[in-house]
Amino acid sequence: MEECSHSLNNYRITRSLDNWKSFKKIVKNVKRSFFNEKIQEVVNKSHSPWELMNWISKHKLPTTKAIKHNGHPCFSPESLWDALHSTFNTAFNCQVNLNILSKIERKATSQWYPFSKEEFKQVISKYNNSLVPGPDKLT
Repeated sequence: MEECSHSLNNYRITRSLDNWKSFKKIVKNVKRSFFNEKIQEVVNKSHSPWELMNWISKHKLPTTKAIKHNGHPCFSPESLWDALHSTFNTAFNCQVNLNILSKIERKATSQWYPFSKEEFKQVISKYNNSLVPGPDKLT
């Protein structure tokens, strides 16, 4: 930190571009080392890098006003429903060419081990509702 203030003083005195670049470089390095220390602190304490992210804030849903139907934006759930319902009904009886599906590359299937509803509830009850499940929380 002392190096940073010394570099800033040099710049203030000389107003040279080289001193300014030196100061910016020092600030960048100091910030990087500070945040790297904080990241290591969190990871070592919780054993999970996901703790660095804010998972508990509510996710804002996309606005429905971006969807337009018949030239009018959908501002309410009712207007959105009307738009989706009428769009579905217009496509409902249309013929679909299923041959396009044969062009899709088949992927190998994974083995799925059966589990009961009770087993699932027992496992999932251990986890916080505000956390996003992932490799480090739920396998």
